[in-house]
Amino acid sequence: MRNLVSLLLPLCLLAQTPHDLVIKSARVLDPESGLDAVRYVAISAGKIAAISEAPLKGRTEIDGTGLVLAPGFIDLHWHGVNLASGRYQLMDGVTSTLELEIGVADIPKYYAERKGKAYNNYGASIGHPPSRMAVMNDKGDFLPTGPAASQRATPQQREAIKARIEEGLKLGAPAVGFGVAYTHGASYGEIIDMFRIAAKYGASCHVHMRGTSSAAGTLADRELGLSEVIAAAAITGAKLHVVHINSSGHEATPRLLELIADARARGIDVTTEAYPYTAGATRIESALFDEWVDKLPSDYQTMQWSKTGERLTRDTFLKYRKQGGLVIIHSNTEENVRKAILSPLTMIASDGFDVIVGEGHPRSAGTFSRILAKYVREEKSLTLMDAIRKMTLMPAMRLEGRVPAMHNKGRVRVGADADLTIFDATRIRDQATFEKAAQFSTGVRHVLINGQLVVTNGKLVENLRAGQPIRAAITTR
Repeated sequence: MRNLVSLLLPLCLLAQTPHDLVIKSARVLDPESGLDAVRYVAISAGKIAAISEAPLKGRTEIDGTGLVLAPGFIDLHWHGVNLASGRYQLMDGVTSTLELEIGVADIPKYYAERKGKAYNNYGASIGHPPSRMAVMNDKGDFLPTGPAASQRATPQQREAIKARIEEGLKLGAPAVGFGVAYTHGASYGEIIDMFRIAAKYGASCHVHMRGTSSAAGTLADRELGLSEVIAAAAITGAKLHVVHINSSGHEATPRLLELIADARARGIDVTTEAYPYTAGATRIESALFDEWVDKLPSDYQTMQWSKTGERLTRDTFLKYRKQGGLVIIHSNTEENVRKAILSPLTMIASDGFDVIVGEGHPRSAGTFSRILAKYVREEKSLTLMDAIRKMTLMPAMRLEGRVPAMHNKGRVRVGADADLTIFDATRIRDQATFEKAAQFSTGVRHVLINGQLVVTNGKLVENLRAGQPIRAAITTR
């Protein structure tokens, strides 16, 4: 009997040991299991330790009554380099933010620059555009503006670009980024080569399609641009992710979604994303506008210079194109955007970038809250669970084949990473506008990254940098 008591006593003591943190009586939404119920959630050592109908004890306790507890939001499409911009994403509920569309040329440098300094979990693809820029000596800042945009690569250059892509994957890049619309000099054969390398390493290809943009593109252009990359995926076996189907598709959005659904039905691994705004944004000096020399006045009027808010004319377009900078393009409709957002094929991604007071696009600070306020609460056109799935589980699943750690993100289950967003579903709202883009969203009450409270009671913990790298295995040194 004494031996039995001595064995049971430690188990009893363990059951009474408080967890690091307990969120009490929150409405827990887990898109993986379908759980939607009031629960106690315990956190210990950065992981979800328990989910219980019965009360749990924590050294720190948060009252979640009336609040929604969801997995931390995952943004696969972000271009910011100023780490302070991560503060705006935290206040929008985003715990993991990745630069996967354009990517970077130097994977070790990217991760080294963010180690111990990032507000959010972070990651970047090895990018075809920046690799092309490096090989072809293009002096563009973020996007190619010279030979990497317009010229065919020589056989030697093409081999050098391939080598850079492969080296980036060996060094742990979670994906390969393609701005095909910005590198119109790249042949289809070159794109196929890069897809083939991605397939070799099980990496997804995140693609801004050729022939589509917020500024131009016919229905035939858009269909051809999507067909090109779907064919590349079919030929090589690479995984394909089509970025911002809303701004790539415009009036062709339903048709493009139909093509993606058809490809999926035939076994091609293709996914897509959308953001909830009718205006896009990009660099005015980029190759997208190479043919914008003599457009109609109404075409130039769709463009807004971010720094001043002015709508452009031909003269101011040419002036600012020489100068370079961010231009906002008001050329889509709410109907097209809504079709993209509501499609079961799409996940949510911001296409955001550095948040600067006085200029910018509201998607950088308000994308996820806008989904929850506009499409879930106000329109009731999207269920809360479906919205959470698009923001969490779907992006985690896009990466988890190459990055196994993503199996523990985008879920609320025991053993998963304690990346959590706790918000008031009756109050959450985006505050950023085209005139004032640097505005925190409201309604996010608490955010945890790896078990650490980085937002508490609706306020940032300013000095805490809890972000950790999202990276595939390194196979070379």
